[in-house]
Amino acid sequence: MAARSIASLTVSFGLVAIPVKLYSATQSSGAISFNLLHTCGSRVKQQYVCIRENVVVPREQMVKGYEFAKDQYVMFEPEELKALEEAGSKSIDITEFVPAHTVDPVYFDRAYYLAPDKGGSKPYSLFTEALRQSKLCALGRWATRGKQYVVMLRPVEDGLVMQQLLYASEVRPISELEIPHAEVKDAELKLAMQLIEQQSRKAFDPTAYKDEVRERIEAAVQRKVEGEEIAIAEAPTEAAGAKVIDLMAALRASLEKTSGKAAEAEKPARTAPKRVAATGDKKRDTKPRKRA
Repeated sequence: MAARSIASLTVSFGLVAIPVKLYSATQSSGAISFNLLHTCGSRVKQQYVCIRENVVVPREQMVKGYEFAKDQYVMFEPEELKALEEAGSKSIDITEFVPAHTVDPVYFDRAYYLAPDKGGSKPYSLFTEALRQSKLCALGRWATRGKQYVVMLRPVEDGLVMQQLLYASEVRPISELEIPHAEVKDAELKLAMQLIEQQSRKAFDPTAYKDEVRERIEAAVQRKVEGEEIAIAEAPTEAAGAKVIDLMAALRASLEKTSGKAAEAEKPARTAPKRVAATGDKKRDTKPRKRA
């Protein structure tokens, strides 16, 4: 099934305008949702209740408000909120170019694909190749659905990915955490590096990982549909308190385990021996001869 574009945009690169089509790069099929039901099997509906008067509030009597202090709100009319929204734009305005590795992936939000629209193949290819050879990514702004976003354009294979970024205020600095410093011994570091080297691959293969939880839920749902009862396994009990382990011993055991798996994977498959039929002391191959 061919991908369907969700918008037509223009990438503004200096005085060059690149018409592009926007496509979703991801699909929300990972989560399996369950409906809330009554024990009789019917669905339940949600109601909003005023906590002061303890009455059900219909939707036409609801307004939006902002809590500026404890239990104190300022209310806004829909027209006031609409006036505060950012006007949607059909343009991605490039503001600067930076090395791609300087953008921490913690700022990554949603991802989109960009493909050239009519008349945009030449400037699209030029822009993509320029980013690839310069090893830079483009940063810009894009407004849609009343909000303004910071986006990053980066080349992948034969196309462009537009990565929607989070604002600095949306990302918590790691300095907020209290991370104690511990001394690392050379012997421990050497074993850890060996373990990393054994489990290293040339590139990330996303197909090597499967959503086992989703598969388990789908199988359970299918068994329920077929009328089968599901046996509930008891959860393993954990011992109280943190376990004190010997770091060097754990690293050595890990190395032995990974090296054993690697050796098992590299063993050539055993081939079955050819069958022969004995006639007296002579042996002949029972494989039929080809006819001329």
